This record gives sequence, C-alpha cells and structure tokens, in this order.
Amino acid sequence: MKIVETIEEVRKQVKEWKKQGLSVGLVPTMGYLHEGHQSLMEAAGKENDKVVVSIFVNPMQFGPTEDLAEYPRDLDHDAKVCEKAGVDLIFHPEPEEMYAPDFCSFVDMTGLTEGLCGKTRPIHFRGVCTVVNKLFNIVQPDRAYFGQKDGQQLAVVRRMVRDLNMDIEIIGCPIVREEDGLAKSSRNTYLSQEERKAALILAKTIRLGEEMAKTEKDAQKVIEAMKKNIETEPLAKIDYVEAVDAVSMEPVKTLDGECMLAMAVYIGKTRLIDNTLLNA
Repeated sequence: MKIVETIEEVRKQVKEWKKQGLSVGLVPTMGYLHEGHQSLMEAAGKENDKVVVSIFVNPMQFGPTEDLAEYPRDLDHDAKVCEKAGVDLIFHPEPEEMYAPDFCSFVDMTGLTEGLCGKTRPIHFRGVCTVVNKLFNIVQPDRAYFGQKDGQQLAVVRRMVRDLNMDIEIIGCPIVREEDGLAKSSRNTYLSQEERKAALILAKTIRLGEEMAKTEKDAQKVIEAMKKNIETEPLAKIDYVEAVDAVSMEPVKTLDGECMLAMAVYIGKTRLIDNTLLNA
C-alpha cells in the first residue's frame, strides 16, 4: 500500500492501473477512520481491482465557528485501517496541494442543499461538492463509495454526478452502528462518558420513527413523536428532525414513497446526525 501526498503521484499511479485495464474504486474520507469507513473500503475492494482512499480534512466545508482545528486526525491509525481493508493507495494531500492561494472556482447546488444540514451549515455543501468534484477529477475512479449516515451528502453527490454528466457510479453503503445502536462517527470521540450515554437517544428515536412509519403515514405525526422522544434526554438539543424525499431532499407530508427520516441533534457541544430510509 502506497501513501502519496501529491496530485501528480495519484494520477501517475491510476494511469498505470488503467493501462492494465484495471478498475478503480474511490472512498473519499476526512480520516480518523472507523468501522463505517472500513465497510466502504471493503465494498470497494469487492467491486474494483484497485482501491484509493482519500484522507483530507477539507477546510472549505467548515464554517468559521466549526471544528476544523479540533477535527481528529491520526494518519498512522488510518493507514493501519486501510491496509487491513486491502486498500492500494492513500491520497493524503495538504490543503495547499488541493487549493491554490488564488483558488476561486466552486461547485454549487440549489434545492437539495438548502434544507436539513444546509440550513445551519450554509457553506457546507458547496465545500463538499467542490472537493468531491476535485477528487473525481484527480483519481478518475469507476466507482465512488459514500455512507448512508450522511444521507443528504449522498443525495447531493448523486445529483451532482447526474447533472454534470460524470462517468462515475456512486455507491451508497449502509450505516454502521456500535453494538448499542449509536451510528459510527469520527465526532463520537468528542463525547464525554455521560454524553456518550445520552447520544443513544438518536438511535432510539430512529427506531421509534421506523416502527411508527410501519402503520402511521402522516409524516408530521411521526416527526412530532420523534421530537418528543429526543426531548426526554436533558443533554440533547434538536437541530432538526424531518421527513424528506430520499432523492430530492424535499419535505414530504406522507411516508408513502422512498423517503428518509433524518435528524441532527446536539449532545452537549457535539452535533451528531442519523437517519433511516423508508420504503427503499
């Protein structure tokens, strides 16, 4: 397994693979890898001849008050996870490698990015779309792998690929959870012992929504019940709980078609997200 830091090195290696007729899968990450990331790598390994993992904490998707400086980083740990998963190449650039000092070209999107996480993180998806577009251009993968935990991000990337006619297959992979149900996240490391217990309210509320949706199709009734459940946890503060169309991210009134129950909740100062797909 190679670890490279420059765009030139990645392109050189991928060109060699493509000359040999080999397929390439890409797993874009911000590092501090866990079992959720590992599941993406393993899926990529099953469906492609070679796997590239990018590890880049993208400054463009963090707002001025967000946790860019504190975001956890551990390349040694990440390299071990990648090697165990059979990854062939890690692309680990510095911000200066990805963004020139006079960088001024962005990929923007309307509609899908305005609700859910886009309400409180208005620049986030502009940063996501721009960096993912750059990674696609650099690596030229046949397939790229994203986790369903970031359900809105997955929908946004799929729409970008469709709208811009990119010749890449986007693969969404299921949420990986701890034994007690908490969705795996790099931000879980921010939680104190007490907050870690409190964070279980997210998974419990997702399960409540899933159960209710089996018989209750009024989206607002399900949302209200989910909110009331979260409010039973003193350390939890709701950012949003919503029911949206799984493709367009538009709010839905009835839970009939393929839709997503999605939430963002602060546990102390840590913002956690979770979701579930219905009728998928």
